[in-house]
Amino acid sequence: MLMGGKAAICLFLLLFFSLQFHKIHSVELDTISESRFLTDGDTLVSETGIFELGFFQPGSSKNRYLGIWYKQIVVKTVVWVANRDHPLPNATSNMLKISSPGILVLSNNNTMIWSSNTTKTTSSRNVTSKLHDNGNLVLLDQHENVLWQSFDYPTDTLLPGMKLGKNLVTGLEWHLWSWKNNQDPSTGEITWGADTRVYPENKMKQGERIRFRGGPWNNQKFTGISQFNRSLTFTYVVSINKNEISFSYNLDISSIISRVVLNSSGQLESTVWVEDGKKWQLSLTLPRDICDTYNICSAYGSCSVDTVTQSCACLDEKRFVPRNEKSWNSADWSGGCVRRTPLDCKNGSEGFIKYSDVKLPDTESSWFNMSMSLDECELKCLKNCTCMAYANPDPSLAPMGCLLWFEDLKDIRVYPQGSGGQDIYVRMASSELVAQSNFKKSRGAQIKIILPSVLTGILLIGVISTWLWYARRKRTQAKLMGEGGSLTHVSESHEEDLQLPLYSFSTIAIATSKFSTENILGEGGFGTVYKGVLEDGLEIAVKRLSKTSNQGVDEFKNEVICISKLQHRNLVKLLGCCIQGDERLLIYEYMRNKSLDSLIFDKTQSRVLDWTKRFNIIKGIAKGLLYLHHDSRLRIIHRDLKASNILLDQDMNPKISDFGIARSFGGNETEANTHRVVGTYGYMSPEYALDGIFSIKSDAFSFGVLVLEIVSGNKNRGFIHPENDNNLIGHAWSLYNEGKSMELIDANLADSCNPPEVLRSIGVGLLCVQQHAGDRPNMSSVVQMLSGEGTLPQPKEPAFFMNKEFLVADFTSSTYQAGSVSDLTITDLDAR
Repeated sequence: MLMGGKAAICLFLLLFFSLQFHKIHSVELDTISESRFLTDGDTLVSETGIFELGFFQPGSSKNRYLGIWYKQIVVKTVVWVANRDHPLPNATSNMLKISSPGILVLSNNNTMIWSSNTTKTTSSRNVTSKLHDNGNLVLLDQHENVLWQSFDYPTDTLLPGMKLGKNLVTGLEWHLWSWKNNQDPSTGEITWGADTRVYPENKMKQGERIRFRGGPWNNQKFTGISQFNRSLTFTYVVSINKNEISFSYNLDISSIISRVVLNSSGQLESTVWVEDGKKWQLSLTLPRDICDTYNICSAYGSCSVDTVTQSCACLDEKRFVPRNEKSWNSADWSGGCVRRTPLDCKNGSEGFIKYSDVKLPDTESSWFNMSMSLDECELKCLKNCTCMAYANPDPSLAPMGCLLWFEDLKDIRVYPQGSGGQDIYVRMASSELVAQSNFKKSRGAQIKIILPSVLTGILLIGVISTWLWYARRKRTQAKLMGEGGSLTHVSESHEEDLQLPLYSFSTIAIATSKFSTENILGEGGFGTVYKGVLEDGLEIAVKRLSKTSNQGVDEFKNEVICISKLQHRNLVKLLGCCIQGDERLLIYEYMRNKSLDSLIFDKTQSRVLDWTKRFNIIKGIAKGLLYLHHDSRLRIIHRDLKASNILLDQDMNPKISDFGIARSFGGNETEANTHRVVGTYGYMSPEYALDGIFSIKSDAFSFGVLVLEIVSGNKNRGFIHPENDNNLIGHAWSLYNEGKSMELIDANLADSCNPPEVLRSIGVGLLCVQQHAGDRPNMSSVVQMLSGEGTLPQPKEPAFFMNKEFLVADFTSSTYQAGSVSDLTITDLDAR
């Protein structure tokens, strides 16, 4: 009996000390599974030890929470809290485990406190949870598919790669909620997120009251956030399409540790960790000053700050006056401003006056259509008496892009010139327009004294020049009319360069069955392409320029002059053209297998393209580009190379087509600059989309994207990797660095692929999409590399760029839905 008592005591002591030993020696896990739990005192650590998940107590609080913090930073900095509104009472019996059917569950004494509430449940018994090095806690099935992730449920901190906005498919919204105070992580009053109901913009709210507005996105930044720490370079990633509206950012230098925090006092702070000083260095605070307070000057009022005070003024003191002069003069600006001359909206006699360097007004009562030109935008606003102003929210799309406001303009701020404001056109009464016109006339009155004599000389020269031009034009027309066409709309300087047969409009109308809809092959921004058959049985493709296209005439001339001089087996052959009245037609050889995009992006159709055919297509495109860049009579930069502009003949040989926006160079020129950036999202090089600089290296970038698309069967634009949100370029780069490039290939290529050729193609593609144009190979080197010559150099980090698929216009193929979210994605690189 005595021995039995001693044994019980020994067993008790053994259990006691084993429990104490467990508490003293915490465990660092790399994975949580159905058989491996996380208990209080243990932590889950990311792969390289950047972040850590565990239980903590904020400050002097006695409550415990499950959260994520930086592991290597001495100042404990929590970036995410699971049970923020359901604290744990003590440190005993707290556990995080995976429960069937694939749900993370936090419990205390077997009572559930919090769960991941996973929507993607699974029957798999191999569900695991890991913490990534970007701070994202993920729940994975046996195939590494993400079932749930903490990035979808931010608390008060925005990390690089996290999104703000809304998933339009699932309805899930991503926004920040402040802590109640620095010792209580429960949900506070302040939020920061995207208003996605109309034209998207970020807003800070306290409850339902707006405190600060970030302004609309203009393809470089948000117009209400005009100042950045220039020592910090980062990439804005903005996605606006039918699936989601989101804003996020990535750091250009991965070694920098940065975060954005919404604190309980209503400040959005961007901070960077300074290791030498062991502190967080503030780089940006929003709101910056009292003028950032939402709508502080009310309607049509603009706020300004000097070194001492803040004050409000009407947007234009000549045309606007305070609604209540007495209150206004006593610093009560709540009444705002009104037009000095009220609007009357009669017979369309009103008009608009342009104001520059403006933070665009709140878009709460707005409408937009990014495929509408600014001139069309003005007309639409003028026809609606409730429309108060219009603007192009994204100047890089010019001349396309329309945003209308239907109520008084709120939360305006005029910035100093060059500080990031935009142009807005505000509706004014006709008398105000007359006054402005008279002002302009008075300035011109002085030159009227000498104008008659100057005009006489100009008129005489004009009459002679016109007579000479008309005589030459008649001779040219007489020569060409026998061909059945007329070139009255093509500039005389190019007529002699055409060297093409001219078809009559009636001939082409017969060939296409009067442009029957049954013969439509495709439609683009400049018109429709029809299949046709000439009288001799020759099959043709007819590109009919849209009569409403604002850009089409110049592009039509450009394509005729350009392609008429080009002859190569990998370029589509232009058979002739027709220019008659308002009709402009291009007649091409017919490609039986249509365009590349119709095959490779279709999971069924793509089966007809085995690896041999795809590799032949890649090499053919490269040879076609080499001819354009180096061997043709003109040095041609295509500027719109993409899958839909690669046509395939009956033997699947590729033909580069659509030279509407191509540019030619002379001599040794290799680079040019344009203020009108046109092309297609996902294929544009960063230097072209951002600065308008195009060269043979910008075509090389497009070719690199195309290669990765051909290998993978996925579009760069629209591809989002489920685990890390990378686009196709980023995904290919990640696999390359992990030595897993073969995982990029289309599943349909599993039986036919030649691994050395596949790896060489991916390597060439990554070399072509490198961030800096100077690092990219020219097409001569590309052709040599694809032929198997030499060892490929190591590519540098690419431009993760699909996404500036938000906001350079795809004039040739993109369609925008009026009044709804556009199918558009943009990345702004190096915002500073």
